Amino acid sequence: MKRLRAGEELVLADGHGRWAECVVVSAEGRDELTVRVEEVHEDPEEEPRVTVVQALPKGDRGELAVETMTETGVDAIVPWAASRCITQWKGDRGLKALGKWRSTAREAGKQSRRTRFPEVAELMTTKQVAALLAGADFAAVLHEDRDHPSGALATAELPAKGSIVLVVGPEGGVSPDELAAFEAAGAKPYRLGRSVLRTSTAGTAATALVLGRTGRWS
Repeated sequence: MKRLRAGEELVLADGHGRWAECVVVSAEGRDELTVRVEEVHEDPEEEPRVTVVQALPKGDRGELAVETMTETGVDAIVPWAASRCITQWKGDRGLKALGKWRSTAREAGKQSRRTRFPEVAELMTTKQVAALLAGADFAAVLHEDRDHPSGALATAELPAKGSIVLVVGPEGGVSPDELAAFEAAGAKPYRLGRSVLRTSTAGTAATALVLGRTGRWS
């Protein structure tokens, strides 16, 4: 607000695809802005839709994951209470943490000039995540073991439309029971590469790979 001057061009977006080309008429103080709307646009939802199920990381790494995934282009983020998560969202603490994730997504969306900000869902259990995976057109669990006999995400057959859901486990990995539940729902384990990424960066790397391979970055 402080840097805006009359006559400057400005883009205003609602975070749901609608955005307007504007010209600043006046800017007073820190919270009073008058603009003239020149033209209004609406961007359609992109396909395939990419959702990342993110196990709760330690400390502020959750906000880091949300920030970088938003900048990369993820469409939705689902916090997941995996059995091996050290961090737990309960009561007021959980509400505060979820609020931080949503605020981070909103601010990162503005910073990266997105017209659609990613949705940050309520915390999900393993059973709820399995149901989400069952409805996806492509579902993958990112496996942390590079020697696991799973396929590589880089060579997986991806849909051009519909929904893609990627599951990122906690630092301790996805438990055998969770992996079995997700496989029963149709999600296969996939490797990202030879190096093992932290839970706070794996979702961003996987999103970038998927967006590049499906043509959304073309």
